Amino acid sequence: MVKEYIDSNIQRFQDELFEWLRIPSVSADSRYKQDVRKAAEFLKAKFQEIGVDHAELCETGGHPIVYAEKKVNPSAPTILVYGHYDVQPPDPLDLWISPPFEPQVRDGKIFARGACDDKGQVYMHVKAFETMSRLNRLSCNVKFMVEGEEEVGSENLASFVRDNKEKLKADIILISDTAMISLDHPSITVGLRGLSYMEVEVTGPNRDLHSGVYGGAIANPVNVLCRMIASLHDDKGRITIPGFYDKVVELKPAEREALNRAPFSLETYKRDLQINEIWGEEGYTTLERTGIRPTLDVNGIWGGYTGEGAKTVLPSKAHAKISMRLVPNQSSEEISKLFTKHIKAIAPPTVSVNVIAHHGGEPAVTPTEGKAFAAAAKAFESVWGKRPIPTRDGGSIPIVALFKKELNLDTVLMGFGLDSDAIHAPNEHFGVKNFRMGIETIVAFHKHYAE
Repeated sequence: MVKEYIDSNIQRFQDELFEWLRIPSVSADSRYKQDVRKAAEFLKAKFQEIGVDHAELCETGGHPIVYAEKKVNPSAPTILVYGHYDVQPPDPLDLWISPPFEPQVRDGKIFARGACDDKGQVYMHVKAFETMSRLNRLSCNVKFMVEGEEEVGSENLASFVRDNKEKLKADIILISDTAMISLDHPSITVGLRGLSYMEVEVTGPNRDLHSGVYGGAIANPVNVLCRMIASLHDDKGRITIPGFYDKVVELKPAEREALNRAPFSLETYKRDLQINEIWGEEGYTTLERTGIRPTLDVNGIWGGYTGEGAKTVLPSKAHAKISMRLVPNQSSEEISKLFTKHIKAIAPPTVSVNVIAHHGGEPAVTPTEGKAFAAAAKAFESVWGKRPIPTRDGGSIPIVALFKKELNLDTVLMGFGLDSDAIHAPNEHFGVKNFRMGIETIVAFHKHYAE
């Protein structure tokens, strides 16, 4: 009955998702502020259409949080679904095959900004709720909290959670904002890395200079910044910031062996990315480098003249945005301080350096024992025909650690995306099959969790 309802309504579900994807809810850019609110209002209206008891926009110091709930039985367990409706900036626009906010289906995939991260995955929960409601199969009380600032660090979420503990009271958190190994190998994420996101500004002379008149006599901030960044890794791929690894939890050999049993083809990985060779910390596999080891990467770098044609300028300033992914026991606040201290220490006297800490989040490991994980495993097995594989995800969802700290609740990470879905990049996409099967799997989770 569930499968039949989903199949008979899947085109409508997809059409509604397309309507939501057309709203450019880019939280990082103030020009899209009204669009972010419009996306929140869209979701609130959809909740009201499908029969929740209550839906509202909860105002914050930034973008609103969409909250909705349905209580079916005081003695039934309560599931709190978390997600986000804000999306990454679509740049660079010229690399998109189709416009980022005009969703299209090609090769069985929905192409649009937010298709996978996270509107498509949030909307699976909305339609799973509709399916259970229409078929009179709601077995759990359900609460939804969908925020509009995840892509900019969830600045207002912690205070909202602290101030609304009774409203958010539940038995388990359910999140779909991660990926599976593949359609053939469903998986459940049991670990997430934390994040420290920094910006570095290097200043040399008080103005841009003629590179012919001053070149060779004045330190070029772009050259200096490049040398500083290059020094942040040694020739073995290890990060050189003093103290960076002091609190890193080393997995036991048996744990590393279990992690590497996940299906993975290095040749397919390289072919998909069109690279000749991989790179990373010496002594670790690709799965370990992306799941259990901390990293440091430049996310953007600029300075001087970058327009069309030539301009012979020695720039006054150079900038870089740098993110560090953190593993259990590392603190985003502590790592941000270590980074700031080190960057300033390695700067030559020919320039001045300013460091800005943008946002951060803590790493998290979720339990693989207990009825919530068991219910998720049964749900995948009943829909996909295979038991899911526990995996560590390289991304960050700061709310997971926050939920544990403030609400003392564990999280189940049932993601239905794929690593190849190009989230945060041009041509982001989400499989039509993933969307459809995700809805059915979420319905199954509610059933098994209630049992």
